[in-house]
Amino acid sequence: MKYLLVMLSMVVSMCLLMLKRAFENNLVTHEVMLNNEKKYKPVNMLFISDIHRRSVSEKWLTSLPETDIAVIGGDITEKGVSFERVRKNAALLAANKKTYFVFGNNDEEVDKTLLTDILENQGITVLENESVKCHLNEGLVIAGVGDINYKKDDISKTMAGIQDEDVILISHDPRITKKLNQTANAANIKLILSGHTHGGQIRLFGFGPYQKGSMKRKPHYSHLISNGYGTTLLPMRLGAKSEVHLIRIV
Repeated sequence: MKYLLVMLSMVVSMCLLMLKRAFENNLVTHEVMLNNEKKYKPVNMLFISDIHRRSVSEKWLTSLPETDIAVIGGDITEKGVSFERVRKNAALLAANKKTYFVFGNNDEEVDKTLLTDILENQGITVLENESVKCHLNEGLVIAGVGDINYKKDDISKTMAGIQDEDVILISHDPRITKKLNQTANAANIKLILSGHTHGGQIRLFGFGPYQKGSMKRKPHYSHLISNGYGTTLLPMRLGAKSEVHLIRIV
C-alpha cells in the first residue's frame, strides 16, 4: 500500500511539473547573417508558432525587447478555441510592428475566412504561397507558403518573381525543405522559419515523436524549427520547453 502511494505521488508530481512546463514563457535568441555579400540594416524579429489554446501573456510579451517585425508561424488556433481569444492574441503580437502570418494545419480546420478577417483587421499580413518586400531592407523578401498537410503548399508560386532578393521563408511545417528543389531560385532562400512539431512536446528519457526544436545551419540557409508556444491534445510538456524566438538579422 505504501509503495502504491509513493508511486501515485510521483505520477501526480510529474503531471503537475509537465502542466507547469506547458505554460512557461521562454525566450530564445538567435543571430542570423543572411548574406555575406550584402550588408543589411539589422532587423529584430519576433517569431512565435503553435499558440493553439494558449493566451499570450501580455505582461511577459511587453517585457521583451522591442522588435521591428513579428512572424506568426501557423496554428494560432485550433478547433474549440474562441475567435475572441485569437483576436486578443493577434492584437498583442501585432502591436506597433509589421506582422506576418502563415496558416498551419490546425488553422485549416476552423473557419479560415473568419480567421483571415480577424488577422487582417489587426494589420497582420497573411501570406499563402506569396511574398512581400521587407519594408526595412531593399533586397529582402518575406515569403509564406501554404500548409503541407492540407497540400496547400506551392513553393514555386511562393517564389515566383523573386530574382536577386534574399528570402526569409515562413513554412509552418519544416518538411518544406524537401520541396526546395521544386523551385529554380531556392538558393535565394536564406532563412526558413517553422514550427508544427512542438519539439516532440513530451519527451521521455530524451526521446520523442519529433526532434527538439533548434536552429539548423545548412550550407546555403538557416532553418529555425521551434518547439512552439502552446500544446496540442494535452496541456503538458516534458523535455521540450515552450519557445518564443527573438531573431536578430544582419
